[in-house]
Amino acid sequence: MHLVGTQVIPEQGGKAGFTVEFVGEGGEIVSVSMRGDAAANLNRLNAIEKAQAVMRELASADCSTIEDSQETSKIHRSARGAKDTDEMERQLDEGLEDTFPASDPVSVTVSTIPTDRAKNGQP
Repeated sequence: MHLVGTQVIPEQGGKAGFTVEFVGEGGEIVSVSMRGDAAANLNRLNAIEKAQAVMRELASADCSTIEDSQETSKIHRSARGAKDTDEMERQLDEGLEDTFPASDPVSVTVSTIPTDRAKNGQP
């Protein structure tokens, strides 16, 4: 990748951290998101340097030690994606129960307030 530009994007004004994007000549973009800490060691001036350090560490990491166990690679499909109608019905019922007061129909009451018309003999 031939680097043609970098971009530093602050998260919540830099308080939550920064995302550094490295832009390649062919339109490739590599993003490194880093969270800020209480000591404010990460800032706009050193974000690129720290992102490069993260990428160097990643490049030298031994990925063969990562196990592909069923627990870590298990994919959870949504009820809609799995076409699980029972689960979708359960989720719908739960949602309706959670919004019950808001789903009650509006009650309309009519109150009669006596006026002076009855005393004056007007209809």
